[in-house]
Amino acid sequence: MINSLGSVSSVDTFTSIAPKAPTGAGAAAGASPEFSQVLADVATDAIGTVRTGEAMAISGIEGKASIQSVVAAVMAAEQTLQAAVSIRDKVVSAYQEISRMAI
Repeated sequence: MINSLGSVSSVDTFTSIAPKAPTGAGAAAGASPEFSQVLADVATDAIGTVRTGEAMAISGIEGKASIQSVVAAVMAAEQTLQAAVSIRDKVVSAYQEISRMAI
């Protein structure tokens, strides 16, 4: 029987893709962030998540981290990688559709 499921909530470390507050000239005018900036921010967050997962896996191999924290970090990295692959597939599909359009 499982005594506590509170530790399972630590697995949900996948960050949301909500746009961040605009910086620079767009912040002064109150404009929403550009699409390219949002994608850059998401990519930066994804790289950080994958690097954290790799570092935690190495720490687990060295015996410096608990198995629970290693699994949580690796699962977050796996989710991030799956999301990145899905986004890439959608972008490629959209490009192919655009290239097939008659001009």
